[in-house]
Amino acid sequence: MSSPHHLILGGQRSGKSRQAERIGRSWLQQSLAHKVTVVATATAVDEEMRQRIERHRLDRPDGFDTVEAPLHLGAALRAAVSADHLLIVDCLTLWLTNVLMPGPGGAGQAPSDWLKLKADMFGALKAIRSPVVLVSNEIGWGVVPMGAEVRHFVDELGRLHQEVAQQCGHITLMVAGQPFTQVVQPWA
Repeated sequence: MSSPHHLILGGQRSGKSRQAERIGRSWLQQSLAHKVTVVATATAVDEEMRQRIERHRLDRPDGFDTVEAPLHLGAALRAAVSADHLLIVDCLTLWLTNVLMPGPGGAGQAPSDWLKLKADMFGALKAIRSPVVLVSNEIGWGVVPMGAEVRHFVDELGRLHQEVAQQCGHITLMVAGQPFTQVVQPWA
């Protein structure tokens, strides 16, 4: 049996969140018992980001609940899941930023803390039988960043995507608002 989870990747403003919302609306239409919760990872570190978060909240379809999990994503997934419940994680890129990057946007956790948070998230993802849609930015297609800190972030995000993809039955690449979806065959 293939995993019920779905990874949606794409560039900035590629339509990733809208695609996740379409999946959520479709889930709600299948049964009156179905629920959707967005697990939001963004933090409002400046006015522009605050406005962006508010725009996402206002654009979400009726019937979507929201919980915030800027650092402890695994715990949030476990707490939000129930039967007939679809979870949308929006997004892994901001979660990783919160964990790894120092400064106002991130907590700059120690590498051992990152490994614990990541292991906890994967433990939750493996245990959850209802669908989880994970949204993330594909940023590794550009030039190699100049700074070691940014290169480390890009590398970690690429590794995270590969690990998450192994837990998903579907992977969608968003390009110019168009979804390109692959049904994943489990690794032998």
